[in-house]
Amino acid sequence: MSRQNLKSLPDPIDAALPEDADADQDGFDIDLDDDVAEAESGVDLGLDDEAAPASVRTGAAIIRQHWRTLPLGPGVYRMIGQDGAVLYVGKAKSLKKRVASYTRAAGHTNRIARMIAATHSMMFVSTATETEALLLEANYIKQMRPRFNVLMRDDKSFPYILITGDHRAPQLVKHRGARNRKGDYFGPFASVSAVNRTLNALQRAFLLRSCTDSYFDNRTRPCLLFQIKRCSGPCTHEVSDGDYGGLVGEARGFLSGRSGLVRNRLAEEMVGAAELLEFERAGRLRDRIAALSAIVGTQGINPKSVEEADVFAVGQEAGQFFVEVFFFRTAQNWGNRAFFPRADKTFGPAEVLDSFLAQFYLDKPPPRLILLSHDIEDREVLEAALSERAGHRVEVSVPQRGEKRELVDHAARNGREALARKLSDTASQEKLLQALAGAFAIPRPIRRVEVYDNSHIMGTNAIGAMVVAGPTGFMKTQYRTFNIKDETLTPGDDFGMMREMLGRRFSRLMKDSRAKAEAAPDAPPTEPDPDEAPLWPDLILIDGGKGQLEAVRTILRELGVPVLFGSDGDPEGVAVVGIAKGPERNAGRETFFAAGRDPFKLADRDPALYFVQRLRDEAHRFAIGTHRARRKKDITRSPLDEIGGIGPARKRALLHAFGTAKAIGRASLDDLARVPGVNAATAKRIYEYFHEKAG
Repeated sequence: MSRQNLKSLPDPIDAALPEDADADQDGFDIDLDDDVAEAESGVDLGLDDEAAPASVRTGAAIIRQHWRTLPLGPGVYRMIGQDGAVLYVGKAKSLKKRVASYTRAAGHTNRIARMIAATHSMMFVSTATETEALLLEANYIKQMRPRFNVLMRDDKSFPYILITGDHRAPQLVKHRGARNRKGDYFGPFASVSAVNRTLNALQRAFLLRSCTDSYFDNRTRPCLLFQIKRCSGPCTHEVSDGDYGGLVGEARGFLSGRSGLVRNRLAEEMVGAAELLEFERAGRLRDRIAALSAIVGTQGINPKSVEEADVFAVGQEAGQFFVEVFFFRTAQNWGNRAFFPRADKTFGPAEVLDSFLAQFYLDKPPPRLILLSHDIEDREVLEAALSERAGHRVEVSVPQRGEKRELVDHAARNGREALARKLSDTASQEKLLQALAGAFAIPRPIRRVEVYDNSHIMGTNAIGAMVVAGPTGFMKTQYRTFNIKDETLTPGDDFGMMREMLGRRFSRLMKDSRAKAEAAPDAPPTEPDPDEAPLWPDLILIDGGKGQLEAVRTILRELGVPVLFGSDGDPEGVAVVGIAKGPERNAGRETFFAAGRDPFKLADRDPALYFVQRLRDEAHRFAIGTHRARRKKDITRSPLDEIGGIGPARKRALLHAFGTAKAIGRASLDDLARVPGVNAATAKRIYEYFHEKAG
């Protein structure tokens, strides 16, 4: 259908077509073949439904055009809006039959009707099985984040404990991300704090090293951890490789569920040492037993009949869904986490849980048992998909009684409590945003606040930072850092750094907005998510006084960004406020600057003042932390990192041979070529690198 025809159609869903209107007058060829197709598919296409809103009829006609050529096999379909954005991703055992349900113009829920009305085109991918379709659907949802699907808000990977297997002295470390390193992984743990507590106790119990391989390989005497009885000192052979291997085996046994056997054996050794009057050794064993008891004692619920399982409970309060997850491994509770997926209110709890599970396990290994509070439509398909990926049978169950049901009920209680806390925090955040709008005389509700800061040392390692706050508090997924790249800036030029940072931020926003408008100039505005901050800020807070404020306003005007305050202000523009620290940088005595107003202060007990201080402190923390990380990386960077063909193995061999990078730079070409693993070409490259720099 042409764009002119689309313009002629009313956008609101409740706008009905005239009685004599027919779908084919808008460019759709609806013929008698549809009656045959309807009979073959067994689905009522609703071709005679003229009472439906015009926009829904138009969307249904577009879908019908695609439906005619669809296969009967499984696959994934995408519904695309006029602006090219993906509206919805769905899977089907039969694409033909599933998509046929959208060709009717009536009989839908409000959500489905809005989705059909907004559909401008569709895309399809056929799959060999329904299991493949399930996994592909989850991938698409995670990548494209369609607004009509159930979406996970927090999809960060979970931390694990790793006992490495690629070194003579295995290392005990926290691990997050792809499991590429050789070794044994134990988890997942619900939070980093749970991993840190467990690691701390494991180090005291099993005395395994936590240092990096490079640090380990260059030790000539034990470090402080050996002195405080947190490591057995394998780096300098304070413990033999055989005895250290025994400690590693004990740690693996404990984390694999044999905690009772490990503790009993240590207890027997402690009693034996005491009988032999080896009281110092008995004391060390006592401390190790106490550390293990601390791990088990902090696990909370430790089920007797469930050794390895994930427990999911879903529920809804005040239009918001929660999914609470408990992790049980080796018959121990390794923590829990609450998720608050974005989903339309018309979804049922089982539908939300169904979509959530496929996305949740997309990048996580499943346990052998998954317990659910509600039965889901795709339970058998999910079981098959997870079993295929895991390489072992995965059971998805909805327990009705016994200890497993108690675990599910316990998860549901925790989920309701977590949601109640979130709703309370959101209400408080809304009040703070209202107070901020009142304090700064902003005539509309604030949905997004951006705070900018920078950090450097005499201009080196200069970093710009942006933090974002919205209706749900700090939105860390939208934080941004800017590596200041302008080499013409004078060291310490805060104005120049702010100019570069804001220029990059808002030029990108303007470019994306123009591209979206050009792609779909007639697209109706999308409904804002009340829990999400928009892309454009309502308020920008700048750490600085009148000079910084005017510099920022000038930058925004040059970019064509409308600003709110001042003689040239735009009522729809962005509000910019500068914050000057009080005398001696005392909190509570800040002065605020806004165009068109005299400098002003807020009352000492004003909630808006406390909120601004939190925002400023968070921006400062984020900027300082990023700057320190970059500075540390530069400090620890070796010149060898800049030479092509020098990987970790060759780097380690060179350092073993010469000790330091400076000694490598002084070495002759023949000496370099004699290092194991370094061939003549690589030796020449290393030699030329250092001598060219010296020259």
